[in-house]
Amino acid sequence: MSFQGFPCWYELATSDLTQSTAFYGSILGWDLADSGTPGMDYHLASLGGHAIAGMWTAGPGQPTGWSVYFAVDDADATVAAATAKGATVIVPPADIPGTGRFAVLIDPQGATFSILQPLAVETPPEVSAFDQSRPGHGNWHELITPDPTAALTFYGDLFGWTQSRAVPMGPDMTYHIIARQGQDIGGTCALPDTPPHWKPYFGSASVNTSVTRIKTAGGTIIHGPDQVPGGAYTLQVADPQGLRFALTGPA
Repeated sequence: MSFQGFPCWYELATSDLTQSTAFYGSILGWDLADSGTPGMDYHLASLGGHAIAGMWTAGPGQPTGWSVYFAVDDADATVAAATAKGATVIVPPADIPGTGRFAVLIDPQGATFSILQPLAVETPPEVSAFDQSRPGHGNWHELITPDPTAALTFYGDLFGWTQSRAVPMGPDMTYHIIARQGQDIGGTCALPDTPPHWKPYFGSASVNTSVTRIKTAGGTIIHGPDQVPGGAYTLQVADPQGLRFALTGPA
């Protein structure tokens, strides 16, 4: 079974790991514990026995923020294909003991993304991190890019993704829905004066309840709640360090 292009992991580089674990634990109900990774302060976030995300302390000069990992069948071959299509390698393929082989890249339009070749080919250990039926899990993935058409071609060639539909969002904006093997997993659009980036959306059992929890925990509501096609609501959020993510779910 191929999991090429399946969203499989979420990772937060933070300047204050204690603050981040407390905040996300209170917002998403995650249990966070030190992974025991030698030489690295890396914590694992889990919910109901499912590992969902990792958090680590960024060193001086290292960027902070959320990153999204996509599963691949062969990390080295995927990196070679990506660079042939104009991507840049930040971290070349390397092994993570007990997990698999990963790499970090920048797509041709300037957005950073990561890939993971899990050790367990039939059932990747992180496959449950993305589950649109469960609050607290990855639910959606948004790519802000200056050229959505070129981005769709790049990721389509690399992961086999397709555009399921294009949704007009106003006179100057179109939101392109990304599908993997018939399942809508995210969207992409261009936003003026916004650097290219991937942003994860996590599921919420109640977006309105999340608003209260976010404010109490020291986060900031950037926008929303906003109702989207299909009846769900989205909430754009900055954590106490100003690192952005989003939530989606019922009111």
